[in-house]
Amino acid sequence: MSDIKYIIIRQKRKSVSIRILPDLTAEIKCPLLFPGSELKRVIAQKEKWIKEHMETVRERNENKSEFSLNYGDSVLIMAREYPIVSQKGNKVAFDGSKVIMPEGLDVEQIKRAMVKLYKITAKNVLTEKLAKYAKLMGLEPGSIKVNSAKKRWGSCSSSGNINFTWFLILADESSIDYVIVHELAHIIHLNHSDKFWAEVKKIIPEYKLCQNSLKVLQQRLANEDWE
Repeated sequence: MSDIKYIIIRQKRKSVSIRILPDLTAEIKCPLLFPGSELKRVIAQKEKWIKEHMETVRERNENKSEFSLNYGDSVLIMAREYPIVSQKGNKVAFDGSKVIMPEGLDVEQIKRAMVKLYKITAKNVLTEKLAKYAKLMGLEPGSIKVNSAKKRWGSCSSSGNINFTWFLILADESSIDYVIVHELAHIIHLNHSDKFWAEVKKIIPEYKLCQNSLKVLQQRLANEDWE
């Protein structure tokens, strides 16, 4: 293990967990009184897994460092690729067939402009769809906000306020619908019980296919740098 950096975090928990951080450190969490000798055994047992996942993270880091957007590149909107084209003026827009950007932007400016366009598009699409499904399900959600969350497609508070990440606008329409229904169903059940999933299934019978599609999208996003 001498060639692997790792940190040990002892906390109130029942099991040992291992994850690889972006800086290629292996973070190991374990119960407060977990014996050191047993911890060494677990680490040795998981050494192959740790190295394999470090390589995956290393590849993602390299892909992210190479990620950029320029004129002529394509961007994903609702699971379809559209080209970025330049046009005189200050307009940044999506016209249904292409993404329009002002002339003379550098790669960072194009990326920032694209993020703004994604956020606007996401707010418009998600607000309209939320109203549609809320009516269908007989629900009255609170506020809707679009944020930049990376680990959650959406969330619903106990008061019925719903948040979505703008990254959701990259997904296919069925998956977008699923996430919206998922969060609306939390107004009825603030858990993931069988009753909750039954509520989701009423509206989105093939929701498991949507979950798989979202996992594929997450893998793509893990290799892209939108910060």
